[in-house]
Amino acid sequence: MFINSVSFENIVLNSTVAGKGQAFIVVSMPGEEDAARAARASYAMIAEALSDKRMEIVHERIFGNLSAEAAVLHERKIALSEQRISADGPVSYVGCNPSWGESLAGIIIHAVSSNSAGDVWTIMDGENPCGRIWKRKASTYIMLQNIQGEAGSRSGEVRRMFERAERILRDNGASYKNVARTWLYLSKILEWYPEFNKARSEKYGEFGIMPGPGDSTLLLPASTGIGAESPSGAAALMDLLAVVESDDMSSSVIKLSNRKQLDAYRYGAAFSRGTVIREDDVNIIQVSGTAAIDEHGASLYSGDVRSQISCTFDRIETLLDQEGAGLRDIAAATVFVKSPDYAPVFWKMAADRGLADFPAVCVVADVCREKLLFEIDAEAVVRKAPI
Repeated sequence: MFINSVSFENIVLNSTVAGKGQAFIVVSMPGEEDAARAARASYAMIAEALSDKRMEIVHERIFGNLSAEAAVLHERKIALSEQRISADGPVSYVGCNPSWGESLAGIIIHAVSSNSAGDVWTIMDGENPCGRIWKRKASTYIMLQNIQGEAGSRSGEVRRMFERAERILRDNGASYKNVARTWLYLSKILEWYPEFNKARSEKYGEFGIMPGPGDSTLLLPASTGIGAESPSGAAALMDLLAVVESDDMSSSVIKLSNRKQLDAYRYGAAFSRGTVIREDDVNIIQVSGTAAIDEHGASLYSGDVRSQISCTFDRIETLLDQEGAGLRDIAAATVFVKSPDYAPVFWKMAADRGLADFPAVCVVADVCREKLLFEIDAEAVVRKAPI
């Protein structure tokens, strides 16, 4: 894996090549920055990197305080337009703060090469852009962004969110059975996470992907479920990645368990611990949101953030190791800390593990259980040796 790190004052950009014609870009702000200034500098670097590599954005998440959204999106539009990159595609603005204040925390982008206008195209839901489609070899990738349900009760909103996603997928030749990964951002998560899990499990049962008592094949996507606010005020916001393979291919998308953690669906949370997407030149491992949870599904190290961070690193290492990868193969990550005071603790512990340039955006957010102080999700890249 090749990682390029560029710093501009308090702004750090990490770009990771993920096989031929594919990259992950992570921009983070380790220290205090004005939102508009940080967005201007960040997107100038992003636009230059995309232009140099002739790449298009297929997944874009912005993490920051909701009050900064207008300024950030304004600067984004200017910077991308200056490099003749369309700023009209879908973007998910995830409402959560950096550890040092109320501003822009960071940006995570997945980009792919586009040699012609037909290589990457935008999915519309009515008049609204809601996703991207692109092809790599025999597989078609569908990324949906900023998917929300119509307002109502929180559980009803969640059901309608999943129903909307399924409808859009079917309109584009796929279904929820093709979903490899979801990112779920839930307002006031600690108030209603069990309610959310019940609604999700019910919809997944309808979609035919919930494991039965004797099932040996795991169909559930990898997932993150974390506390964050959406600009619209929705109870839940979802991004998802689906992979549609040609009929003559053996499955290149494998859902993963973790021998150091109980499968989450066994305690009511319908997701797999990870998903590996096997391509010709690279494997991409989608690491679900991971925290200090043991082989029985119990939370560990209550009140001890250092032990929770160490345990989380160990659990992720175990998951990655079964695919021949390690922590240094992570190309993009989101780090969630319950208290701003925990952010420097995390960065110090990451550096002690040889991860001084860890490509992550760190935000303050509630994890799904009150006792959990820390969580990471990630995308890791393992390049295959040439044959």
